[in-house]
Amino acid sequence: MKAKRLGIFPNMTKEKVCAELQKFVELCREQGLVPLLPKDICDEYQCEGYDLQNADALQSLDFAVSLGGDGTLLKMAGYLAPYGIPAFGVNFGKLGFLAEIEYPRIRKAVMKLGRGDYIIESRALLQAQVIQGEECVATTHALNDLVLAKGAFSKMAHMHMSINGKPSGSYAADGLIVATATGSTAYSLSAGGPLVQPELEVSVITPVCAHSLTARALIIPMSEVIDLKPMVGSEEMMLAADGENVAPVTEATHVRIAKSPYKMQFIRLTSRDYYQTWQQKLMRNI
Repeated sequence: MKAKRLGIFPNMTKEKVCAELQKFVELCREQGLVPLLPKDICDEYQCEGYDLQNADALQSLDFAVSLGGDGTLLKMAGYLAPYGIPAFGVNFGKLGFLAEIEYPRIRKAVMKLGRGDYIIESRALLQAQVIQGEECVATTHALNDLVLAKGAFSKMAHMHMSINGKPSGSYAADGLIVATATGSTAYSLSAGGPLVQPELEVSVITPVCAHSLTARALIIPMSEVIDLKPMVGSEEMMLAADGENVAPVTEATHVRIAKSPYKMQFIRLTSRDYYQTWQQKLMRNI
């Protein structure tokens, strides 16, 4: 039987990841897996390499793993979700809410991966388009959240929101977060949004520091289409996806948010329960 190809996405800015990477590569080989690393470091570890910009190289992976924190996992998801490559995260950071396992438990997890002892869990993504006139000038996808916020200026962001073409609210705030259920534990939570069971296909709309006592988080089905339009006279805003800037947004444009055609396939190697996880990770003193 052909050995499974495991793409490794390491955060090489973390000292512990750098210190443990060689051991992890050897562990993968012990379990009959073929480890692949980014092409710029693969020779150093005597591994095959992959090119993030090469679709064929990414599609050749059977599964993937991120070594780092949630930010590393989100970047990996951005590359893999369009191709349906299943993946999991190993946490080397502090919170690591999205990561499947902590590094001290990696050996048992890789052994299970090698023998196919895992399940796949799908998570929905959001898609955002920046539209100018009738033309889409930018498209992005997010596993955690999309944020439309004030740019380099200190003034508040002023915007109108429509849902399925119907006026549904106006906001004067530092910004507006539209999160997935997966992302409900991230920026949205910090801004006062609710925790949402991650397999639900919903959009969580949460204003950031709204200049209103009545502005509250709103949960709607992900099948609904959200349009965000800067008010006349507004300063330039910035659209970000999973913490990465995507495109500026002016009053000549608007942002359309809908369910993404992609889903992220997560490998589950443990029997951890979501409700137990958020108790352990969000309630502890970090």
